[in-house]
Amino acid sequence: MGRRLAWLEGIRIFAAMILLIYHAQLLLTDYAYTPQPTGLIENFRLMSAVTERLGDPGSLGYWAAMPMWFGFQFVDVFVLVSGFSLVLSLKGQAMRAGTFVVGRCLRILLPFWTVAALAYPALWLLGTLTKSYVPDAWHMFAGLTFPLLFDYSGRLLLSTSGPWWFVPLILSFAIAFPALWWLLERWGSRNFLILTSAVTLGYRLLGVYVFDGHPTYTIISATASWFPFLSMLAKLSTFALGMVVARQFQVGRGAILWSDRRAMGVGILTYGLGFVGEFYRVGWIFSDALIAIGLTLLCMVVFRWLCLNYWFSRLSIVLGSYSYTYFLLHNFVVDRTIRLIVQGRLDSYYQMLPLMIVGTLGLALIVDAVVPKVRSGAIGLFWWMDRRLRTSVSTERSSAKQMMTDRARR
Repeated sequence: MGRRLAWLEGIRIFAAMILLIYHAQLLLTDYAYTPQPTGLIENFRLMSAVTERLGDPGSLGYWAAMPMWFGFQFVDVFVLVSGFSLVLSLKGQAMRAGTFVVGRCLRILLPFWTVAALAYPALWLLGTLTKSYVPDAWHMFAGLTFPLLFDYSGRLLLSTSGPWWFVPLILSFAIAFPALWWLLERWGSRNFLILTSAVTLGYRLLGVYVFDGHPTYTIISATASWFPFLSMLAKLSTFALGMVVARQFQVGRGAILWSDRRAMGVGILTYGLGFVGEFYRVGWIFSDALIAIGLTLLCMVVFRWLCLNYWFSRLSIVLGSYSYTYFLLHNFVVDRTIRLIVQGRLDSYYQMLPLMIVGTLGLALIVDAVVPKVRSGAIGLFWWMDRRLRTSVSTERSSAKQMMTDRARR
């Protein structure tokens, strides 16, 4: 199955790299453009104007930068792929909820804690030497003790890395997965998808028109800011769809087995509808789900074709395993590079961009090599403490028993 799904691993690492470029472009331009609910034509006019900061109209830099304004869309691809991957991780075996939740949470949190533990001293040293930003002690503590200090909005984490708002979301899905899987098995794919879609659409309707919120990628004045759209309910249908597709794939059916022509046609149609929808307030209710479906199908077609090459397939499998750690690290690299080295110079930005992409991958390799040592060290420390404390308790009990025996003899 690994070789058949090499394209999936390729999508993972590609999505992580696109998010790096997206955040780098936003930071370089001081967030000059994000989609607004002002209509397609007005958004295209504004986007064209601000993209001139990244290259002359018609130049390679200009046309390469244009689609990067929408790099945030790969967050929803990650959500869909997560639902798909969690079902496959069961390998057809019965669900053991407790074991599953503990295992998945550790797979999310151990790399996170390792990145935080390594990054904070580096950020402190770099910030001190360059007299630049250093996270304050409280937010470093909050990051190291997450999720004990749990904040669904990610505000406790944003002061150290903005994209870390995504960590509470995927942790929530990991915890909820056993219950969702039980419902999928009990109700069947169609009913499960209908219900989760109704919940998501209803919640997003409230988020837009009752809670007065806006999606994370849109900067407007709103009472609830972006917080309503950070809840797992806002993306539940996308995650659930990934689960359903994986379940169908396991029995030899579903979109994964579509022909390239069919997948491309459906992908273009759904992505186009979602893309247009994000420029209108009413479109916020459904656009994310359509974009996730369309973009994932299009990427599937491209990466399935690329993975026909054996070496590209092997490379995708290897690099895809580092995609989560890559995501955790990328904003540190982008932020420090843009602020300390690039400093608004366009030529420097294009020179440093490949180095940021490759450098983040190098750091991800290091972190993932350290994670098993962190795990084994934490386990070893626990059992060492357990032995010492149990020995102490046994000694106390033995002493107390001896004292009671002596008193009885007297």
